[in-house]
Amino acid sequence: MTALVRYRSLVADSARWEGFGLRPDDIVISTPPKCGTTWTQMLCALLIFDGPRFPAPLDELSPWLDMCNQPLAEVRAKLAAQKHRRFIKTHTPLDGVPLRDDVMYVVVGRDPRDVVVSLDHHLANMDFDHFLALRARVMGTDALEEFERPTPSEDPAERFRAFMRSEPSAGPYGLAAIVHHLTTAWTRRHRRNALLLHYSDMTADPVGELLRLAVALEIPLDRARAVELAAEARLDRMRARATELAPASSQANWKDARAFFRRGGFGEWRTWIGEEDAAEYERRVAALAPPDLVAWMHLGRLESGIDVDAPAG
Repeated sequence: MTALVRYRSLVADSARWEGFGLRPDDIVISTPPKCGTTWTQMLCALLIFDGPRFPAPLDELSPWLDMCNQPLAEVRAKLAAQKHRRFIKTHTPLDGVPLRDDVMYVVVGRDPRDVVVSLDHHLANMDFDHFLALRARVMGTDALEEFERPTPSEDPAERFRAFMRSEPSAGPYGLAAIVHHLTTAWTRRHRRNALLLHYSDMTADPVGELLRLAVALEIPLDRARAVELAAEARLDRMRARATELAPASSQANWKDARAFFRRGGFGEWRTWIGEEDAAEYERRVAALAPPDLVAWMHLGRLESGIDVDAPAG
């Protein structure tokens, strides 16, 4: 059995996956940060519970197992007690989580240049002092000095350059880390227990992408019902339910839970950088990933025309 790669940051530690008892039919939602994680959790919840009425807040139904703000034993106990089909969140790449043929792995991509803009808004809204207090209760302050506290940049161009030039070892919030995460899924994209979604596709055709997800999860769904369910995952409806849908809302990690549901645009990064930075980015990403992955990562399945689905039959 291949040993799992360990990923550690100020916020999460993938070692919390070690020894976790996965069940047949579990769903692992594995995404780089700010790529549509909560949106995908919402779609899974709508399918599993056949509608928008859930028995608990989303972050309790679909906990981030790796996050260091709750005791691991408590998180595992809650998951062990669940009777419904489980769907577990992680920002750990697939080489850091247990891989089983009877578990479905859903990985979500997004243009990394849009991710960096979304991340700045995310960090500005996060109550890090409160998070660190919760983390200290769980883990103490041991080794805290290893990690740099992420902060929004005063200079967007410098923030973009740091993101673009970072190495995977610098943590999950850099270009190399995102590309590595998606690469671990890209090599598995034609397996029956892997599904690649993309933020762009989910925006362009939410009903169609929900139907793809239902097929992958083997949950019966016709188009008429998909239209109804997809409407419940619209940004305005999720924002209206922010206290029950925002991640870690039960731990009060946000200054404003509603602000978490920001309408992430496409191409906002163009206002951050000039031609030289854009050219450097193109060279950097081409060195990190093959052309087909780069095209899908930037455009999604629909616009790139790249097949990422498992073969039928």
